[in-house]
Amino acid sequence: MTIELRHFRCFLAIAEERNLTRAAASLHLTQPAVSRTLRQLEQQLGVRLVDRSTHHLTLTAQGETFRERAATVVAAADAALDPASLTRPPLRLGHAWSALGAATATLLRRWEREQPGTPLELLRVDDRTAGLLSGRVDAALLRGPVAGEGIVTHFLGTEPRVAAVPTGSALAARMSLTLADLAGEPIAVNSVSGVTSLELWPRQIRPARAVTVANTDDWLAAVAAGRAVGVTSAATAGVHSYPGVAFVPVTDAVPIPLVLAWRRGDAHPATPALARLAREIVRDSGSA
Repeated sequence: MTIELRHFRCFLAIAEERNLTRAAASLHLTQPAVSRTLRQLEQQLGVRLVDRSTHHLTLTAQGETFRERAATVVAAADAALDPASLTRPPLRLGHAWSALGAATATLLRRWEREQPGTPLELLRVDDRTAGLLSGRVDAALLRGPVAGEGIVTHFLGTEPRVAAVPTGSALAARMSLTLADLAGEPIAVNSVSGVTSLELWPRQIRPARAVTVANTDDWLAAVAAGRAVGVTSAATAGVHSYPGVAFVPVTDAVPIPLVLAWRRGDAHPATPALARLAREIVRDSGSA
């Protein structure tokens, strides 16, 4: 005789109810059917699982041990047959302002093609870790130094810096700029999620004034209005075209590191695949 899942379910009902009649009622079976199923199980195992020598049904020592195993079998079967378990939860990927730059669409298209069972949700969150520390996302594309206890980072590459200047200005007409060329201007600084501060400039040419904003949209608006100029990653130019703003390469500013980050011990199962794909795309795009 082959032991089937119904045998495990029947025994668990008996162990729970400690009464064959009540176990039968909970399973919508007759009491003789429950007794027969229990007898088949004991014959197959070659041990007694239930002690019927008293007025109250009790489990033998072997029955108590088998109860734990039966519960494991039934739980595994229920999980395997749950339709929701056949689809992985989405991988929520945070970014503060530019995701993977011009390669963002490539990342999304390739992920959908190569990982069809796991949706990739791209979320913009305006904070330094793009929602990672707050738990709003599973992983995040971050730029610049990343601080935070329990954060793991996977280096993807570096991005050159560009200046954001008002169109029509003398700076916008230049093919390239240096930090010294920008030193006499007010500098737009995104204090929440940006990677450029006045400390980027050497002390002897450090700009005198910063215009502080809280997000990329306000940063671009400040530049377009002529209130300030800014320095950012080249990825910003690839994603954020903005009326009144021109982007010009800055030749002497240190590149910006780009990493994929996630929380240690709490990684989505598909995070390693995302890290490999993002690194490959960044490499193929020419970033170092």
